[in-house]
Amino acid sequence: MKERHPDEQRDAVAEGRTALGIELGSTRIKAVLIDDHGDPVATSTFSWENHLVDGMWSYEMSDAWHGIQQCVAGVLATVRTEQGLELNRLGAMGVSGMMHGYLPFDSAGNQLVPFRTWRNTNTGPAVSELSALLGVNMPHRWSVAHLYQAVMDGEEHVSRVDFLTTLSGYVHWRLTGERILGIGDASGMFPIDDATRDYDERLLSIVEERLKERGVPLQLRDVLPRVGLAGQPAGALTAEGAALLDPSGTIQPGVPLFPPEGDAGTGMVATNAVAPRTGNISAGTSLFAMAVLERPLSAPHRELDMVTTPAGDAVAMVHCNNGTSDIDEWVGLFGEFAKAAGVNVPTDDLYGILYRSALEAPSDAGGIVAYNYVAGEPITDTTAGRPLLMRLPDAPMHLAPLMRAHLMSIMSTLRLGMEILFEEGVEIDCWVGHGGLFRTSDVGQRLMAAAMEAPVAVGTNAGEGGPWGMALLALYGVAGQGRRLADFLDEVVFVDGAFESVSPVAEDVDGFHRFLERYRRGLLVEKAAVEALPH
Repeated sequence: MKERHPDEQRDAVAEGRTALGIELGSTRIKAVLIDDHGDPVATSTFSWENHLVDGMWSYEMSDAWHGIQQCVAGVLATVRTEQGLELNRLGAMGVSGMMHGYLPFDSAGNQLVPFRTWRNTNTGPAVSELSALLGVNMPHRWSVAHLYQAVMDGEEHVSRVDFLTTLSGYVHWRLTGERILGIGDASGMFPIDDATRDYDERLLSIVEERLKERGVPLQLRDVLPRVGLAGQPAGALTAEGAALLDPSGTIQPGVPLFPPEGDAGTGMVATNAVAPRTGNISAGTSLFAMAVLERPLSAPHRELDMVTTPAGDAVAMVHCNNGTSDIDEWVGLFGEFAKAAGVNVPTDDLYGILYRSALEAPSDAGGIVAYNYVAGEPITDTTAGRPLLMRLPDAPMHLAPLMRAHLMSIMSTLRLGMEILFEEGVEIDCWVGHGGLFRTSDVGQRLMAAAMEAPVAVGTNAGEGGPWGMALLALYGVAGQGRRLADFLDEVVFVDGAFESVSPVAEDVDGFHRFLERYRRGLLVEKAAVEALPH
């Protein structure tokens, strides 16, 4: 992407040739304002945390709105300071968030239970029954699995469900009054029919009939948000929505919004991985790989989620509940030690020092194995998380192998799921990475390339991530001019985009295979820890 003269960008902001993307991620809410070429103008972030409510991972919706307002205020302040302008004209806007989960509302718009996030794995019985009933893989995280589990558990609120949505769909609804969801996020609520690019009507009927048999005659088609494709209009910012978004009153109503998406879909856009044979790896609190398919898979696989790009093309997704959360705690521990020793190491420097030390370790981490399981992990049939570190008696306890073990543990469950795609003959020319793991790019890329046995690239705007991708989707809505999403990204956004690619090193690949074999065997210990140490 070509760098523009500051005056050009200022003119774009003054004339409302901009798009705002807001994403509610697992640990951060972030807003990114871009110009009409897709270049970032201003960014702002807000940290938030999930917490356990009655044994379920959840977030408070009041925290969501506080975070959104703080992020918007930060963007307004940056534009005011750097451009000398008030941002009262926006060209377009979009919202994205953590995919899947469970947010039910009654007919008066009241939230019926606390938000149940993608991290909860209590839906096992529902997953088993629905997968057998529908003949598809039903992931634990999907909204229909949460709904069906609530029915199986006899929860009182299910008879009052009038609207069921995801986090991005909820925020969009409050901003516009529209009950709509982008197809990528919708594909994590209920299976999509590739031909109609809408919910699968035959499967909807089957589930509705089974719900009726269980005494809950819900019409799922009426309960679920309608499905929107990338670029389709999805309402406009209402006066009430503008007040929620920006209590200062700077942003005016009437801004066009486009279908809200999940963080997986916006990650695909941010990495220009929306065409067949492209794929991206998102490495944050959760870890997932998205492979855009050239042809259907031969059969359903428990390890794979079938979802779509924001344009509706079929994607095989390997989703791991556990990403960088455990290693973040270890980095925090080392930072705490440094502070106790009287040394203040900036956080980014601390990550760089610790991550790069891993490159000095034996390629298999020298007999150390780690499990980053903060939560349950469906790919390995682990019902709950117990972060775990083990080593062979003669394995030296040094910094380098310790950090390499932690980094390779993040990638190991992903690799186990990817092996199914390899067996299916799915080919990806190059994986594009984004998220916290790739901030120290020479380390994250190199080790991920070894785990995937394929080149891994990182783009110049990888750090902006999903909210930048959502802003690009909003920009596509007003400037797509009938082009396919993939063509718009190629011709407008990534024309001069720089991607730095790293190919796998043979020694790293061999070492990862040895580590992965220990990792497989040690899963027995991880599962025993869950049984022995109830939370």
